[in-house]
Amino acid sequence: MNAMTLPRQRITLITLGVADMARARRFYEAWGWAPHGSSQPGVTFYQMNGAVLALFGRDDLAADQGRPGAGLGTGAVTLAQNCADDAETDAVFQAALEAGAAVLKRPEKVFWGGYSGYFADPDGHVWEIATNPFWPLDPDGSLTLPDA
Repeated sequence: MNAMTLPRQRITLITLGVADMARARRFYEAWGWAPHGSSQPGVTFYQMNGAVLALFGRDDLAADQGRPGAGLGTGAVTLAQNCADDAETDAVFQAALEAGAAVLKRPEKVFWGGYSGYFADPDGHVWEIATNPFWPLDPDGSLTLPDA
């Protein structure tokens, strides 16, 4: 497969700008995420199913983007983790709170037929933890949208 035929609908790396790397690492590790061995002092990597989540100092991220001094915000993007059922959603949400997340909306039944809640990590990055009965998860927890 050459570069012209690679699938374009993919994300391989999500980078979150953080104000305090040590605090961010403590949160994600307390939530149960294990940093990858290739992490370095200025960046922490977490291997996910087919993609990587990175934590990168907010000022360094702005400079790397060619926007030194830019005030990078949070909250306009929601990261989501789907769970197999409501009990798992509650457990994952509670684990985030115990790790230091701030409640935005506790999990509850929602208008679209699922069950979801929102929290913010210590840097204000918003996570949705949800059960979607219309989107079954693969055994490894990954999601493939069902055919229409």
